[in-house]
Amino acid sequence: MEMNTRWTANGRVLMHVTFWLCIVVFLTTLFEVEGPGFKAAFNTVMMLLPVHVVYFYTLSYVIIPKYLYTRKFLQLTLCFVLLAVGCVLMYRIIEILFADPYFFKEMRKLNPDWKWQKIKGTFLEQLTNMEYLIHGLEQSNSVVWIALVIKFFRMWYERKQVALQAELNFLKSQIHPHFLFNTLNNLYALTLNQSPKSPEVVLGLSDILRYMLYECNADYVSLKRDVVIIQNYLTLEQLRYGDRLDLNFSIKGTIADQRVSPLLMIPLIENAFKHGASEITEEAWINIDLDVDAYQLKLKVSNSKPSQPIERDAACGNIGLQNLKKRLELMYPETHRLTIYDEEDMYLAILQINFGTVPYLATTTEREASFDSGHMATIFSKTKTSRSWK
Repeated sequence: MEMNTRWTANGRVLMHVTFWLCIVVFLTTLFEVEGPGFKAAFNTVMMLLPVHVVYFYTLSYVIIPKYLYTRKFLQLTLCFVLLAVGCVLMYRIIEILFADPYFFKEMRKLNPDWKWQKIKGTFLEQLTNMEYLIHGLEQSNSVVWIALVIKFFRMWYERKQVALQAELNFLKSQIHPHFLFNTLNNLYALTLNQSPKSPEVVLGLSDILRYMLYECNADYVSLKRDVVIIQNYLTLEQLRYGDRLDLNFSIKGTIADQRVSPLLMIPLIENAFKHGASEITEEAWINIDLDVDAYQLKLKVSNSKPSQPIERDAACGNIGLQNLKKRLELMYPETHRLTIYDEEDMYLAILQINFGTVPYLATTTEREASFDSGHMATIFSKTKTSRSWK
């Protein structure tokens, strides 16, 4: 935590230093036009730079947090006006005493006959000259407001990211208990019958829990690892339904470096069991086809439907699917497609995800241990009758 805080602080300092360096280069370039040269322009800018720095940091880190964030708008306006007037006067004083005489001196070296109306008159006459006061107001505010626009845009972006992350975490917090609840139901059904398969269910459940607790906090995980969890879940379901379920799970393509948001495919698979196998007493079937390449993931999940659909409470029966749609919109905007077909005797869901916007972060170990199937790999195949779909 301390190391992360230190890196964040160092990054912030570097960002501020970079900004002021860019400002110095920009202003020096402007002063150099028809001026006495780069060195003289740079020195002039550096004389006036403290005004910009004091103006920005006082406004950004003192006045705005103290009055804008607390909605004290009258105090905000008053303090801003006083600060602006003070910085304009400071800007003009530095110009009159240091910057303008230096600039005039350097220009006279190039042209001894060069005259400058700006430096004529006494100190008080120059300070109260409205033309140069307005010019000083423009110069002192221009840099500050550029910096403030950048700051507010960055704050808006960071808050947007925090809000998106909070929404994702909320969706995950709903999906994980929902997933766990269904798995525990499987274990409960087996223990009621004192099934010898219960220890196998517990082992599979422990791996699923480990994945949910320690790996699903990341935005993206290894696709291979996510598929392993699907396999564990299907194993638990197969143990639960036994011979009355025709379950087929196949993988086509190579799973290697791809990354995916965790538990995106599970809601579709859960729905196939919940609204298919659990409602049919005989000859229930589920087909799951995962087609993967370097650029895209395509998941097809189809299941049989009962001849007489069971009435369900719509308020609590569709949590997983609704969360899936929201997560897809947040994690894969414009790069996913979810299509659902609700036919008379079959339910089909097709999920397509483009990997183009997802970072590939798989390690060498993951690559070496990855699935490597150039042809169709059938993971689950328990066929009693021939059923297929495209």
